Amino acid sequence: MISDACCADITKLAVDAIVNAANPSLLGGGGVDGAIHRAAGHELLAACRVFGGCPTGEARITPGFRLPAKFVIHTPGPVWHGGARNEDELLKNCYLNSLRLAAENHCRTLAFSCISTGVYGFPKERAAKIAVETVAGWDQPLPEKVIFCCFSQADLALYQTLLPSR
Repeated sequence: MISDACCADITKLAVDAIVNAANPSLLGGGGVDGAIHRAAGHELLAACRVFGGCPTGEARITPGFRLPAKFVIHTPGPVWHGGARNEDELLKNCYLNSLRLAAENHCRTLAFSCISTGVYGFPKERAAKIAVETVAGWDQPLPEKVIFCCFSQADLALYQTLLPSR
């Protein structure tokens, strides 16, 4: 699998699926979650309502509607409480469950947002390390390419130091 990082608007990426750093209600919110809901249109909210929410660390998939991406994978990341509430494992599960849904839906390309590092307060360096290690350990044929889509140049620099050189 090829992994890469970019600094871009995830709602504009032409990939098979994007991963939304959702809240457990799946009904939209601030940050990347709100941006994805706005860009996808009201149909996304209706599709998310069907699930009745999603526990932290799990993932759900919907169509991308008005997005260039065919699918949106929604995964609620953990709120950081200092590391004593299984936050690392929950975050790892966000990535694993998203990868599993991407593979089950024949997604060749997948873009992750930086899960839990915004208002949920997960330390960015720790979260990036978990993300990169989890994706690197994925041994299935799909997805073929994973992109870590960062919000800032500082986040991008962090991922670039963790990703293997190609």
